[in-house]
Amino acid sequence: MAYPGYGGGYGGYTGQMPGMQMQMGQPMPGTVPNMPHGGYSGYSAYSGYSANDPMWTYFTAIAGQDGEVDAEELQRCLTQSGISGTYSPFSLETCRIMISMLDRDFTGKMGFNEFKELWAVLNAWKQNFMMIDQDRSGTVELHELSQVIAAMGYRLSPQTLTAIVKRYSKNGRIFFDDYVACCVKLRALTDFFRRRDSMQQGFVNFVYDDFLQGTMAI
Repeated sequence: MAYPGYGGGYGGYTGQMPGMQMQMGQPMPGTVPNMPHGGYSGYSAYSGYSANDPMWTYFTAIAGQDGEVDAEELQRCLTQSGISGTYSPFSLETCRIMISMLDRDFTGKMGFNEFKELWAVLNAWKQNFMMIDQDRSGTVELHELSQVIAAMGYRLSPQTLTAIVKRYSKNGRIFFDDYVACCVKLRALTDFFRRRDSMQQGFVNFVYDDFLQGTMAI
């Protein structure tokens, strides 16, 4: 089974650091080009940290002495950076699940590698959202969210799509924060399932405790 987000790309789109003196679409120093739909690029470590790397300089200013950011620090960072643009800032809950999505060492915080990956993913998701939010209302319609989910490579049943849309919509509209929360959870749960589907057949056997660990942490 070919899982969404593992293979294919964003059409050459490269994320950038909001607030830096760079034009939209211009490569950001240290970013990973051609990030797959789900965001994972296959890289595991970033070497050569340098004060000349804008991302490293920005991260250390946010992270403080422990070298990582928690959900509240991430929320503050995202708000101050202006990545949301004219859209509402990310909620603390969305920031928590962002960290869970990339928390591969299970610290409950985000390190520098994870931080850089998040920027690339958020920028790509934001570009997708802006493409369908043409009136810049900050919301998209229900059928548009379904179209974006399909465009990212997810092949879901109508019943599943309906459940997702109901979960993340408010009065028939989906706001940017909820849209990102939806993208985060789809990617995180897909990755949780994919790691256990060793034969890539689309089904696995769970023990109850493993299921709870995977779903309650996201």
